[in-house]
Amino acid sequence: MKERKRIPADGEPIPWKSPFAALKQVETPPPAQTEPAAAAGSPVGAVSERTQKNRGRLDIIRQTAHRGGKTVTVVTGFVGIGQAEKAELAKAMQRACGVGGTVKEGRIEIQGDKRADVARILAEAGFRPVLAGG
Repeated sequence: MKERKRIPADGEPIPWKSPFAALKQVETPPPAQTEPAAAAGSPVGAVSERTQKNRGRLDIIRQTAHRGGKTVTVVTGFVGIGQAEKAELAKAMQRACGVGGTVKEGRIEIQGDKRADVARILAEAGFRPVLAGG
């Protein structure tokens, strides 16, 4: 029968072996050199910290289905981008377009047909926007 481990009730310290104890002996490499911070005069709404030349293709779609006839601009096709950066991009788009929006299920939704403005913001952030949908 398996022996049960009991926790001492008289205040003695509990013997415990950390599964990470072996990692203490591993040497860490020196910290990597970071690039200087982006210029303070960057345009409003640009995500300059993470800007690269080509960060991938994004589809910009205009949808009205299941929205009571209201038009929504949807940005899809994000690869390797975290939820925080999507939220930051959505906030920049909302500010530039003067409308509301959200991040749902890995895509950005902006109220209204704002495909041109959204494409401009994504191009400034280093993406390759492609307009789709009527």
